[in-house]
Amino acid sequence: MKDLRVAVVGAGPAGMYAADILTKEHPTVRVDLIERLPAPFGLVRYGVAPDHPRIKEIIKALHRVLGHERIRFIGNVSYGVDVKLDDLRRHYDAVIFATGAISDRALDIPGVDLPGNHGAADFVSWYAGHPDVPREWPLEAKSVAVIGAGNVALDVARMLAKPADEQLTTEIADNVYQGLKLNQATDIHVFARRGPAQIKFTPMELRELSHSPSVDVIVHPEGFEIDEASQAAITASKSTRLVVDTLLKHLDAEPTGAPHRIHIHLCQAPVEVLGADRVEGLRTERTQLQGDGNAKGTGEYVDTPVQAVYRAVGYLSSHLPGLPFDHQAGVITNDRGRILDLDGVPLEGMYVTGWIKRGPVGLIGHTKSDAAETIASLLADLDTLPGPEETDPDAILNHLTANGAVVVDAEAWSRLDAHEIALGAAQNRARIKVVPREDMLRAATRTP
Repeated sequence: MKDLRVAVVGAGPAGMYAADILTKEHPTVRVDLIERLPAPFGLVRYGVAPDHPRIKEIIKALHRVLGHERIRFIGNVSYGVDVKLDDLRRHYDAVIFATGAISDRALDIPGVDLPGNHGAADFVSWYAGHPDVPREWPLEAKSVAVIGAGNVALDVARMLAKPADEQLTTEIADNVYQGLKLNQATDIHVFARRGPAQIKFTPMELRELSHSPSVDVIVHPEGFEIDEASQAAITASKSTRLVVDTLLKHLDAEPTGAPHRIHIHLCQAPVEVLGADRVEGLRTERTQLQGDGNAKGTGEYVDTPVQAVYRAVGYLSSHLPGLPFDHQAGVITNDRGRILDLDGVPLEGMYVTGWIKRGPVGLIGHTKSDAAETIASLLADLDTLPGPEETDPDAILNHLTANGAVVVDAEAWSRLDAHEIALGAAQNRARIKVVPREDMLRAATRTP
């Protein structure tokens, strides 16, 4: 195999798995992980609730990837701002885009633009300490609606219901803790448009709802429908069976009188956010299962008084400059990871992996297999890659610094990492996350 230099744009799990697989499959490849934030790990760092330490165990494996001698981390560099597509073409044999999905998918119902409406992705970025979002979050609502039937909806509900002091064993940033201390929410209503066998909760996420002694989980009997197709799904899938069993336990349980309650409403589809000048309620339509896993409206409506609505109906990728984009599907147009132009012809040396390739679905296992497919396509094209104009591996760093970019390399990230761990150690916690970008850069670039 010829020597190969590849840029991976995005240092979340998708990009890092692609880099890892590529170094294992090609003996002389050198990979640059180009990340717009000063820290790596993407949604594992900025899309996972702070009280999910088991999920964050993934970071240990990703740390090992960063330590590979043929993988270089180039952080705090934004594609389209600090580096352009033509720059990447000039410096690398191939480019893999793995920028993920961080925006909220739209929900097209009346009233969705009223003050008090929030995207779940924005809320997640806030409580996960993302440096590019506001430091404060409005938490005056006593009753809140969460629209969605996936794990993000459960995370949002749990973070709204769980007292802030119970988060002090986690890496929660100080501004997030102070914000949650002011949270007024007592009742969180989660709405799913289908039944218990069709919701997308994972068993672990659902079980974690009831781990706080301050929270009661109440499953409402209306809409708890298990038809023949649902029973088949329960029989075929252990995960579905565990989810339904957990919901049944909550359905049968008596509330303990805890000060906070998470209500789960099944077979209710949102049709309108109510209110004049701001959110005052959510109108839902009762639905009925159709025997094939789908549900349709019954014409019966329910109004639930709430003062805030969180839309957890999916993430959406953003269009990257210079690349074709399917705005409906929210993905870069591709064939097995090869980026296609508007005529369906592969763009030479351009590849994609992760959620921006396939949409925001699947867990970590899907991300690994997805990256493997993209790397297989790249290696199959090896003989047709034109090769970079710039042969010096450090030329890209010189280009970035000449244009004013403050590059965070692996050594600088290690300093920031150690700084956060030291902040946590002072309070008997594993880590306290640094939020402002300027503070991250200060910790990363300081000298001993």
